[in-house]
Amino acid sequence: MISIAVNENTENTVINLFKAISSLDSAEEVSEFFEDLCTKRELIDMAQRFDTAVKLYNGENYLNVSSKTGISSATISRVNKCLKRKGGYVKTIEKLGLKNTD
Repeated sequence: MISIAVNENTENTVINLFKAISSLDSAEEVSEFFEDLCTKRELIDMAQRFDTAVKLYNGENYLNVSSKTGISSATISRVNKCLKRKGGYVKTIEKLGLKNTD
């Protein structure tokens, strides 16, 4: 399921986190949970990564994304690699209808 766990204990901890998030019923509940869980900087970083994914998914180039978001080229490259494997970013962007139809 996950590839970030170092051992069975951390895997269970991460799975429990994912279960907690998926149990929430509204954007408001998710917001409250993440405000408790993360620092403002962590939330901003995650939001910027997702925004970067949406921009790249919709065909914007690295330079434009970098100038609009201030995100490093290394982070943009990592997000792009995730998009190419059609994982969580792609599924979420499509589920939310964030594909640019221009």
